[in-house]
Amino acid sequence: MSEFHRSASPGSPPEPNRTPPRQTRGTALRQQLAELRGPDVPAKALDARALAALAANPGCRRRAILDGAGVDKTALASALGSPAAFGQSQFALTRGNAFEAKVKADGGAELLRLVRRHLDPGAEPAERAAVPDLSATGPEGRTARTALALREAVEAGGWSLFDHPMLALEVAGSPAFLEPDAVVVHPDGSWTVVEIKSFPMVDGSADPAKVGAAARQAAVYVLALEKVAARLDPAPRVRHDVLLVCPKDFSNLPTASAVDVRKQRAVTARQLDRLTRIQDIADTLPEGTCFAPDLPAEQLTAAVEAVPATYAPECLSACELAFHCRQRSQAADEVTALGRAVRAELGGLTTVEDVLSAARGESGDPDDPAVAALRRAAALRAEALQGATCP
Repeated sequence: MSEFHRSASPGSPPEPNRTPPRQTRGTALRQQLAELRGPDVPAKALDARALAALAANPGCRRRAILDGAGVDKTALASALGSPAAFGQSQFALTRGNAFEAKVKADGGAELLRLVRRHLDPGAEPAERAAVPDLSATGPEGRTARTALALREAVEAGGWSLFDHPMLALEVAGSPAFLEPDAVVVHPDGSWTVVEIKSFPMVDGSADPAKVGAAARQAAVYVLALEKVAARLDPAPRVRHDVLLVCPKDFSNLPTASAVDVRKQRAVTARQLDRLTRIQDIADTLPEGTCFAPDLPAEQLTAAVEAVPATYAPECLSACELAFHCRQRSQAADEVTALGRAVRAELGGLTTVEDVLSAARGESGDPDDPAVAALRRAAALRAEALQGATCP
């Protein structure tokens, strides 16, 4: 009898199942992202600052896949020959850490006093606030420990201060672990996000640009907290007024202000929902694509260029790859280098040469509003120049 028809004899042990276990979609994606980072390259955590910047440019598939895979964009930019030229100095980081430690000293007594004064003046004084231990193994463990401690704090009542809790938020199909400076649980069970910054608050106001950036970052934390609250019954209220704590005037004394982040929260939620799923981007990449910074420059450049980018001048203050993308955008004569507002006004004109050609009347549909506006502007310019040269 042939081997094909041979069966096991009675009483013999069954043949082991040699079929490999089927991978789930999540497991396959994690393995795929690890391959994109490169062998033995640890993942760089996606923080709220990067997430807020990612939400501000949801059409950039390049940033979405690099952040989703945990690629260190600073190292990648250096390997590409376009190092990032921004970031906090070591002095600023040290000063910020010292100020945060001062604000949280004595069990966070001063911080809780500021929370009560600006957000909950009718609550009982925070004389004996609980400070839960949030230590656990790994970000997943810390996230679970934070969620459990938040539930316990609501059930216990009174004030609770969470020092650097860990929250999770799904971004384009991949989890992002976030670590706010602090979260306060009020006696009524509501939750408040606290942002501690080292820039000064002079005469009760701070730099609007820095406050706006802090508000966008805090909005990400509010979104993540809402996910935790939604799993509790009844769901605690996550306050949309966050507390921004800064040095008062030019001293090291803390002062604070309530910042309403409802608008930033709504915008961030909408933008994150619009992000292309990382799985879909990864499936379009050529086989063997890898962003490991130790690869040859030619191979690394080809890998980066395999993912479309949506460059805008605003990226220069928010993305480590902005200088590389700007060079490519300028080399391709793309109008995106002129800014999102200009790009939106130009419609189907995608290059600077297309714009100039349409303005000169050499190409373009005259009925196109963008083409008509360009030709009108060119005519006005020529008329103004002609008038300026007349005696």
